[in-house]
Amino acid sequence: MIRAFTRAAVLVLAGEAGFGIASAGATPASILPYDDPAEVEAGSAVYEENCASCHGGDLQGEADWQARDGEGYLPAPPLDGTGHAWHHPDEQLLEVVRKGVAAIAGGGYKSRMEGFGGVLSDAELRQVLAYVKSRWPADVIARHNQINSQGHAHD
Repeated sequence: MIRAFTRAAVLVLAGEAGFGIASAGATPASILPYDDPAEVEAGSAVYEENCASCHGGDLQGEADWQARDGEGYLPAPPLDGTGHAWHHPDEQLLEVVRKGVAAIAGGGYKSRMEGFGGVLSDAELRQVLAYVKSRWPADVIARHNQINSQGHAHD
């Protein structure tokens, strides 16, 4: 009886927190529904409307994304698994999109990416990142899931 109650409580709390229960393709540490077709499709629309103008329709980023421009800003990086995003756990990625790069990096870091926390709901933030993650190669997804299970960024 206690075991049944505990399982029910976990299911209710996970559902109320909006995280859902991870499917077989995701590690329990993942809060991004990257293997849920409906969530990924919703995230694709959010991406197209809010992110594609800088990060590209195919998540390819801007040219020379690792070289600062004349004003000291880095161009938008690729989000297709060839950039650095996958090196960070889900929670950190969510905070970057929610608050903006400069707010998270600190130390006077210059970035043109403002936070989307006032524009997108938490569900939309998870959906757009789920869409991005769903487009990564399988080996990158596996490494990202490992990073999530460890709870810290990878260099």
